[in-house]
Amino acid sequence: MIRKILAYPDPILKRKSAPVAIISDAIKELVRDMAETMYEAQGVGLAAPQVGVNQRLVVIDVSQRDDRPELIVAINPLIVHAEGDSYEEEGCLSIPKYAANVHRHAQVVVRALNLAGEEITYHADGLLAIAFQHEIDHLDGILFVDHLSPLKKEIFKKKYRRQTEEG
Repeated sequence: MIRKILAYPDPILKRKSAPVAIISDAIKELVRDMAETMYEAQGVGLAAPQVGVNQRLVVIDVSQRDDRPELIVAINPLIVHAEGDSYEEEGCLSIPKYAANVHRHAQVVVRALNLAGEEITYHADGLLAIAFQHEIDHLDGILFVDHLSPLKKEIFKKKYRRQTEEG
């Protein structure tokens, strides 16, 4: 089922998410819905808070392939190591029509549980590293625009307010 993606400045997006205690049928259904929602919106990642659920759960697919998607389900993801610098343009399904360059780590190591409850370690670089950092930020109530300088943040707020008023 396609879920509604919450848009900035919805206060749910600023809340810290709780860990997933049990991988229940409801969590598995949420994962299916999130993946379907992400693909429908043509995103590369989606965090549970973006669909109004403050649980530490993300789905990511940076393969950009319709014929063979490579869905990553990360439950309670944690960055255990990060290094290098990256400064790439990012966008967000919760902040449509806006993108900005964000400073991130170039490589990350992420530990998470999969849907079977097994611990998985991801060694990520490039777009996958950026996606993990972006989505894990969502779980901590952080949006990519929170990484902008104070001046760029003010410009964003004015521009975004104007865009939403225009429809």
